[in-house]
Amino acid sequence: MKPIAILSTLAVSLPALLGPAAAQEKTLTGERTTVVAHRGASGYLPEHTLEGYKLAIEMGADFVEPDLVVTKDGVLVARHEPMLSGTTDVSTRPEFASRKTTRKVDGVDTTDWFAGDFTLAEIKQLRAKQAMADRDQSKNGQFQIPTLDEVIDLVKTESAARGRSIGIAPETKHPTFHAAIGLPIEDRLVAVLTKAGWTAKDAPVVIQSFETANLKYLNTRIDVRLAQLVDGADVDKDGRMVMEAPYAQPYDFVVIGDKRTNQDLLTKEGLAEVKTYADIIAPWKPYILASRQVDRNSDGKPDDLNGDGAIDERDRVLTEPSSVVRDAHAAGLQVFTWTFRSEPKRLTSDFKGDPAAEYKAFYALGVDGLFSDFTDHAVKAR
Repeated sequence: MKPIAILSTLAVSLPALLGPAAAQEKTLTGERTTVVAHRGASGYLPEHTLEGYKLAIEMGADFVEPDLVVTKDGVLVARHEPMLSGTTDVSTRPEFASRKTTRKVDGVDTTDWFAGDFTLAEIKQLRAKQAMADRDQSKNGQFQIPTLDEVIDLVKTESAARGRSIGIAPETKHPTFHAAIGLPIEDRLVAVLTKAGWTAKDAPVVIQSFETANLKYLNTRIDVRLAQLVDGADVDKDGRMVMEAPYAQPYDFVVIGDKRTNQDLLTKEGLAEVKTYADIIAPWKPYILASRQVDRNSDGKPDDLNGDGAIDERDRVLTEPSSVVRDAHAAGLQVFTWTFRSEPKRLTSDFKGDPAAEYKAFYALGVDGLFSDFTDHAVKAR
């Protein structure tokens, strides 16, 4: 398959996207775009905590996203990765110092503390911390790591109290890794959802994965909606996607020697295949609307557009939208995209430091759902 043309042009131009009278493209169903709280209200509180999920719901989230890993005794808990040091205080606890080890994760030697080496009782001794150093650290050490059952209980309670449906978008983290250590995720997830009574297509559940094989398996085991995540390593100076391991391919492709890349999933042929087992295609947002550096002097150096002496996202300009949303809708797939973050340094120059402008640009393209660290900003812009 040929790589997707990231710069192919839609009928919607950038001026239309960014102007006050932007023409709104329709979502696949014609309903408003779904706002998913990315790891909870992770822009404000430590990610994947009951407190963070509740805050996101209070802010108006339609769904909350618990990333799932498995404990030594087979319980699904919400953590961004099986590695624990980035989001918990495990490294400060001498009683667990000996648990630090090296394992291969998606082909990469990784040294850390792994959830699969801890029982649930031990996991409950840990406390969550803010993963991003440039965000508020004052709530570190206050919140426990929740189980998926606890997340579902919270969501059901909040749904009943607020009189509106709130869903969960669990992501199966590194399914090949979990299978290799004898703690596969899929059937455990199906069992929890079955206990919750959430197995039908209209259940408030979307299961996500960056791998394909486990989604195909889940498609035979449960009828809830499935989302194929599509990753990439980086975006180059011209706005083209960089394909480098371990972000170039679904890891199950690597294992079986399939040479296709993540970009291939977004061709018309790739989308048609995804449609055979999933309901949603969920690419990283630069696949939909990318940005590039500017070199007006043609001196080989990117322009410092805001004059702050540093070259970062604020010094990039938007390219034209790709055809991903249009092609996916034509294939019968909804399009979710990620991750929206409100800090000015994470916004390209066209948005002028205003996160609402970025949301509105993607809403104007007809995306069916998006993942945000700042639920309140996403809801207000919608």
